[in-house]
This record gives sequence, structure tokens and C-alpha cells, in this order.
Amino acid sequence: MGKRRFGHIGTGSLNTTQSDSSNSGIFDINEVAILVAEGKWRKFNTFDVQYLVIAGGGGTLNSPYYAGSSGGGGAGGYRNSYASETSGRNSSTETPLALDLSTNYTVTVGGGGSANATQGSDSVFSTITSTGGGRGSGGSGGAGGGGAYQGGGGSGTANQGFDGSGGAGGAPYYGGGGGGAGGAGSDSGPDGDGGSGLYSSITGSSVPRAGGGGGGTEGNASFVGGGVGGGGNGGGNSSSGQNGTVNTGGGAGGAGGPNVASGRSGGSGIVILRYPNTVSITVGAGLTSSTATDGSDKVTTFTAGTGTISFT
Repeated sequence: MGKRRFGHIGTGSLNTTQSDSSNSGIFDINEVAILVAEGKWRKFNTFDVQYLVIAGGGGTLNSPYYAGSSGGGGAGGYRNSYASETSGRNSSTETPLALDLSTNYTVTVGGGGSANATQGSDSVFSTITSTGGGRGSGGSGGAGGGGAYQGGGGSGTANQGFDGSGGAGGAPYYGGGGGGAGGAGSDSGPDGDGGSGLYSSITGSSVPRAGGGGGGTEGNASFVGGGVGGGGNGGGNSSSGQNGTVNTGGGAGGAGGPNVASGRSGGSGIVILRYPNTVSITVGAGLTSSTATDGSDKVTTFTAGTGTISFT
């Protein structure tokens, strides 16, 4: 153990505990001043940040690649530390991050998967990473993509999103719904609805995000419901589905067979940070953001890009 420099006052229940990396006990005012100047007095130099980090939703395939319809895209992974709200896959609220002042932290907003049925891109805040949504027609990811007709659904990620459902093995040849942050994709027939997203009030208003995309169907001419929270509707007979909604991480809707219909793109993700209004944020180049005040907190919302941020 290194030399004990500070906090030696006190006996009995006030004994100090010291190591090379930490030092606790009773400090006089001169010791506190020295530690603050050295950036080592964490009580003054750290603060808690609550976050909502959602990755991009999965994209979907064109229907001609299969004899029937394509599955819906999975929602982007959903991680939430705000208040006592549910995190992805109906898991417990995560712990806010304790950040240091004048330190750079990475933020990345994941893009949605393409209409070639690619997985969504990850979103990142410091040490927190949400996994991109699974591609339609069975891809795994933050939430799993729905299976094409006769195909199995993709797996979601623990504490981020639910599984996609499998597609129908016979008429009306529908694709399964993509998984959402709050529920699995449906395979109840005659179509596959997208799994539901989750609501968060981190911005001060309750908003649903990270819904799964609906699977395409040959069973009817109507759209198949995407999951609440930005999941795109699946296409009806020989028609394309809908894109996932921008900045929700919603999965794309699948394409309905049996004739040519195009796949769609997943919705881009979002990163939202909530922190004390006594702290100011500096946002680096490459990020698109806005900051508002809600009560005694500031809320910064990132809608695109990647870069670094710091606080003072």
C-alpha cells in the first residue's frame, strides 16, 4: 500500500480505511483542498447520470427471397436506468453511471438496419452498449427478428429485448413478428404482430420506443401491426411493410408474398441522458443533440452520429 497522506483523524467507529486507490475517514479542510486540486476528491467531482440507450432496429428482406412472406425486424436493444422504470426484456432498472467532471465519454447513436435485412447498429454511452435489433427473417440481436414463413425467430439479448416469433409453415404463409423491448413477436396467425416496446418518461413525457416490426402476410390485404414504440407494420398480400420509426429503435415491417415486395429499414436508435442542472455538457463534433430542462435536471437527447461528450 502507498503512503498514507490524508484522513488520519478519528478512532473507534471513525477509523479510516485506506488503499492505493481509495482513502476514507475524516479530513481537515487543508486535506480536502489538496485533494480537490488534484482531482481526487470524488464527492465534488462526480455526479450521477441516468440514461436511456436504444440501438437501431433490424431491417427486413424482400419477399421474393422466400416462397412466402418475410419476418419483421427486431427492435434495438433497450437499456434504461431512469427512476424505477423497466429496462429491456422487462428487467430491473439499471444503475445510473457515476461520471467525472472534465472527462471525455463516448456516445454513439446506432442506425437502423437496411432494407437488405441487416442487423441494426449498436448504440453506446460510456460503458453502456445496446445491441442492434435482429434482422427480419430470423436474425438475433437486441430483440430477435421474426422468422420468414417456415423459419424460426431470432433470439433477443438478456435485459435488452425479447425473441422474434417463427413464421407460419403453411397457408397463409405469414412471417413472424419481430421482438420488442417489452414483448415477444407474435405467431398467432393469420399474421405475426411485432412485439411491444416500452414507455419511458426520462424526458419528462411518457414515450414508447423499441417496438418490433410486424411480419409480412399473404393472408389479407391489410398491414400487420408493428409493435407499439415505432415498430413498422408488416405488408399485406404482395405489398411492402413500413420502415421502423426514426429514433425509436423500432424494427422494420416484413414484406408480404407471394409476389415481389420490398424489404424496409429499421428505425435509428437514440441516447438520452438526464443529469443535475448544476452541470453543463459539451458535445463534440459528429453528434446531433438537443438539451432541455425538466425540473431540477437537464435532459440531453442524441439523435444521430458518434463523438465524445464532457461535463463541467
